[in-house]
Amino acid sequence: QVQLVESGGGLVQAGGSLRLSCIVSGRTLSNYGMGWFRQAPGKEREFVAAIRRNGYTYYPDSVKGRFTISRDNSKNTAFLQMNNLKPEDTAVYYCAADRDSSLVYSASYVYDYWGQGTQVTVSS
Repeated sequence: QVQLVESGGGLVQAGGSLRLSCIVSGRTLSNYGMGWFRQAPGKEREFVAAIRRNGYTYYPDSVKGRFTISRDNSKNTAFLQMNNLKPEDTAVYYCAADRDSSLVYSASYVYDYWGQGTQVTVSS
């Protein structure tokens, strides 16, 4: 059974930074593509970042240059470094694992396992 547990969320002022972590248990992280998504109240879940098995990373324009996804396979942990945070980044952030490391990295349906989410709140 694969489990993902996020941590690192919290309250931060606009312009600040947070680093989210996602610990994967039950399988070896290096076998998976990883992604981060977020969902704000009343909105659909939104793609934030992805890193494939080969290390390639992808971001939407809304976070490009501010967010960085990475992985430490030795620790079975994926990270999302978020800099220059804006109030519109406020959401619950979820990490997800994809067994096939699909090229359709921005679609939530390709991900097989999800964490429980961690709240990020950015005050203005």
